[in-house]
Amino acid sequence: MASKAVISLSTGLEDPEKVTVAFLVAVGAAETGRETLMFMSKEAVRLAVAGHAIGVACDGCPPLADLVKRYEAAGGRYFVCPICFNAKQLDSETLIDGAELGGTVPMWNWIGDEPATTFSY
Repeated sequence: MASKAVISLSTGLEDPEKVTVAFLVAVGAAETGRETLMFMSKEAVRLAVAGHAIGVACDGCPPLADLVKRYEAAGGRYFVCPICFNAKQLDSETLIDGAELGGTVPMWNWIGDEPATTFSY
């Protein structure tokens, strides 16, 4: 049985290569059948706003929008730190599919008592 995967991302488009790596890890987990959650905090919360996760980080890197689509198609979910999101005065009506405002308690509840593999970017 596949364990859950949690990818914690605090970086936004100020470091597009780090964002790309985090999404590659998340896509890989989700596409191999793991229940996968990205926990977004700090500048990463902007990536959960429709139309923001765009661009190509490097020559040969996949477009970020393609990774977001693959992650969604594989059933990946996002918990977006509500404190960070609200501090940036973003509109929750603009969240991408699969994203919801959820802090650390919902994240721990999602993990539950099952094993979870974690990555932090």
